Amino acid sequence: MISYAPFWKTIKESDENWYTLTLNHHVLSSTLFRLKHDKDVSTKNLNDLCRILNCRIEDIVEYIPSEEDQKL
Repeated sequence: MISYAPFWKTIKESDENWYTLTLNHHVLSSTLFRLKHDKDVSTKNLNDLCRILNCRIEDIVEYIPSEEDQKL
């Protein structure tokens, strides 16, 4: 399972918030909603967030093994 819990910690420690991401950086509120609910987000959006927050991908996303993962 992909978790965006690190994103919320990173955003809390930054000067950015939901409002500034949408207003100043044109991040769609639907993208932030998807992050909040651990839904799929494009790699382009992840790249943009890393650039905006000047952070690494690990500061936004983490993989947590889960029994609910798709069987391979």
